[in-house]
Amino acid sequence: MKLKLFVGTVALLFAGCAEEVKNTINLSGPAQGTTYNITYVAGAYANYRLAIDSIFRSIDQSLSTYQPGSLISRINRNETNEVDTHFTAVFNKAKEVSEITNGLFDPTVAPLVNAWGFGFKKKEKVTPALIDSLKKIIGYRLVWMEGNKLVKRYPEVMLDFNAIAPGYTVDILAAFLESKGIQHYLVELGGEVRSKGKKLDGSAWTLGIEQPEEAPSEGARLNSTIQPGDHALATSGNYKNFYLEGGKKYSHILDPSTGYPAKNSLLSATVIATDCITADAYATAFMIMGLEKAQQFMAAHPTLQLSAFFIYDQQGTTKTWMSKNFPALDN
Repeated sequence: MKLKLFVGTVALLFAGCAEEVKNTINLSGPAQGTTYNITYVAGAYANYRLAIDSIFRSIDQSLSTYQPGSLISRINRNETNEVDTHFTAVFNKAKEVSEITNGLFDPTVAPLVNAWGFGFKKKEKVTPALIDSLKKIIGYRLVWMEGNKLVKRYPEVMLDFNAIAPGYTVDILAAFLESKGIQHYLVELGGEVRSKGKKLDGSAWTLGIEQPEEAPSEGARLNSTIQPGDHALATSGNYKNFYLEGGKKYSHILDPSTGYPAKNSLLSATVIATDCITADAYATAFMIMGLEKAQQFMAAHPTLQLSAFFIYDQQGTTKTWMSKNFPALDN
């Protein structure tokens, strides 16, 4: 017995020594219609690319409206109403944010997203009559959960989680890394980020806030850089995903209350929260609200523990505003 105990102790000692040898591991690639970059501090053999790719596939099979066979696509076609854990988590958060924002954030905007040409169907000829007809099947109160089943008031109601799913994915990836004992990481998917701990050299993770520019250029120009610490960050803007038609600009950020693209002075909204799904949802909601209403919303909801940095246009000049609790900026 003593021999076995001694051998076990030696094994533990060697294991402890091996764990002390840390490396920086970088993983990147295409995912969910964009790209991801994951950096973490771990042992030399802690490469989890295959597991991470599996997580992306699992979430896409549940939440991607661009995959005809996904769960959300089948629900939109009324082929099923049974949901999985990914769908339930995102749906519940979407409903929560919809309630707090009085429907400015709304997961049932899929028919509008499609009509305006930003979804999974061909763009339609948008007319006031079409918008009025679509608004009848838009509204977060038209869907609810009963057990593990989604219930729609009208079969024409369709869901779109694209304004919240990336943030959710970041949270799932962060949770996976932590399940492996990793406490120092930065997870980024399409600009949505969650960070914890520090880099291998002990320095803080540093993120850049992009300067809104419609004209493509070589490399993004930064407005500011920040160190978010152990938080999540998401940015929403109207300067990338848009098109021009008839001399007018149409952005992908749609206002469910009007049925039209949101029009206000905000160019981008960066939100920091404890988790990325929350930051993602409110970044979109603030873009719909506009500068003044977003500022008023944050003042009225301190318990949400949000901080924000807004870039807006003031008579042709780019201005910035940040909440008092936003991390210090390096301009």
